[in-house]
Amino acid sequence: MKKITRREFMGRSAAAAVGLMIIPRHVLGGRGYQAPSDTLDIGCVGAWGRGAGDIEGVSSENIVAICDVDDEMIVRLLKNDQNTPERQAKYEKANKYRDFRIMLDKEKSLDAVVVATPDHTHAVIAMEAIKRGKHVYVEKPLTHTVKEARMLAIAAKKANIVSQMGNQGHAKEGARLLNEWIWDGAIGPVTEVHVWTNRPIWPQGIDAPKEIPSCPSSIDWDLWLGPSPRRPYHPAYHPFAWRGWWDFGTGAVGDMGAHLIDQPFWALNLGAPKTIQASSTKFTKDSYPVAEIITYEFPARGNLPPVKLVWYDGGLLPARPEVLENGRMMGDDGGGCLFVGKNGMLLCGTYGQNPRLLPEKLMKEYRRPEKTIPRSPGIHEEWIAAIKEGKKSTTDFSYSGPLTELMLLGNIALRMQEQRAVLQWDAEKMEFPNFPEANKYLHMEYRPGWEL
Repeated sequence: MKKITRREFMGRSAAAAVGLMIIPRHVLGGRGYQAPSDTLDIGCVGAWGRGAGDIEGVSSENIVAICDVDDEMIVRLLKNDQNTPERQAKYEKANKYRDFRIMLDKEKSLDAVVVATPDHTHAVIAMEAIKRGKHVYVEKPLTHTVKEARMLAIAAKKANIVSQMGNQGHAKEGARLLNEWIWDGAIGPVTEVHVWTNRPIWPQGIDAPKEIPSCPSSIDWDLWLGPSPRRPYHPAYHPFAWRGWWDFGTGAVGDMGAHLIDQPFWALNLGAPKTIQASSTKFTKDSYPVAEIITYEFPARGNLPPVKLVWYDGGLLPARPEVLENGRMMGDDGGGCLFVGKNGMLLCGTYGQNPRLLPEKLMKEYRRPEKTIPRSPGIHEEWIAAIKEGKKSTTDFSYSGPLTELMLLGNIALRMQEQRAVLQWDAEKMEFPNFPEANKYLHMEYRPGWEL
């Protein structure tokens, strides 16, 4: 006998119950009604910070389970006064867990899983979900290491699940406009891109704390550490400042590169870089530097010329273009991106917001092309629709995996700057042929009991 899915069974049963009559959905439930058979069962790992935003983003669906290693984060979610009554009811009804593995084992009905935890646990959680055939949405950056990004992309493709990385700027109007303008030739062939951010907004360039405070009873610290090396609990790591530590976060470029580097990566079809080099303020064995500059060189791609991309953070900025009028901000308060083309420049803010051609005369005279890129309803809505329609999302792991690799290669170049190294990158072999000693940073050694 042919197996049928749970959703097919529900649909057939419902049809039988009404004598096989087809009744329009709007008659049953009014405008906006969503039939139970069209609703996804979702488990969410990570309940606060971006986790709360992601849970809200998928709250049109059935939130079956909420998981967090810190009970206090779930309490915050439930007490959030921004919750609508409908969302609040869903959150309270959801089963609560600390260990994502137990959640995945017990919640057999899950169609999809959202991962919004610190960077170092993204890959292990997402991989367990993929192994069970669940669709996955993972907050940016996709992973903590280059090898993890490569493995998740391969696993998602093999399992034929719908994946998405949570870089919401990719879904915004500005990102689509700047792509269409560049593809239209608005500034001619692009040979240089400068990208900057206001991050870090957390401590970096410091040593690990020496004091050992008591770990709150609400936290399962061993689960929080996951695959990373064991160390005592400290509020310097959880719940916010983990981004600045090598063992847990991916620094400023990992935090915001998915929003800012995404724009040239998409518009210029960058792919893998040829070389990477970096310079920075002092960093420690424990944490990232306060400020850095990372330079990537990309080869020609088809009829597109070679490109140099330079990343700046910690308050560092590229030189101000002469054609930018005095008093006008470069980008916005969060950062920006400057494309340098043969016939002009394109400037945008964080997430690709508010693109403008430079000089201003070029902007005023430019005849905008037709909108050719499908517009997005939102990064979460897009993923949900892709699952229901059996389609591919725009930042699925085949796209966001290589984007994440690019960001993380910059962090490896940081570690190698004392050797005055310009790293050559062989993407196919996943190695640095001219500096093999840098290969050890492509992945990390997991603690026993953790694996991909």
